[in-house]
Amino acid sequence: MARGRTARAARLIPNPTTDIAIPDKLYFRIGEVSVLTQTKAYVLRYWETEFPSLRPVKSKSGHRLYRRKDVELIFEIRRLLYEKGFTIEGARKHLASTDKNPAAQTHLFRSPLDAAELKAMRQELQTVLTMLSRKC
Repeated sequence: MARGRTARAARLIPNPTTDIAIPDKLYFRIGEVSVLTQTKAYVLRYWETEFPSLRPVKSKSGHRLYRRKDVELIFEIRRLLYEKGFTIEGARKHLASTDKNPAAQTHLFRSPLDAAELKAMRQELQTVLTMLSRKC
């Protein structure tokens, strides 16, 4: 079996926010991310200065190495700017608010719970905890 890029490039992991599958790799170079996200490299470098959460690591030779979460963030930034019509400042604020408030993020596999359901679950868990503490 071949080693290196060909073995890894064959495995693709679907990106839930877009229809594009992201290859199963640890790091991506800026050229790969540029092709994958259909965004110019100079735009990616500019977004690094504007979005504090977008911080690719740098190799010993100074090349940018993007992780999978960076690539997913770039897809989200691109969607906010180009599809939703956000300004850069608006997109930055939106991303910061969703980072601070995980309930504001959309969940793909389950519907978001409302406050009443969460309160009922908490009461049930408290009841179970009380019952367990009495038995010990």
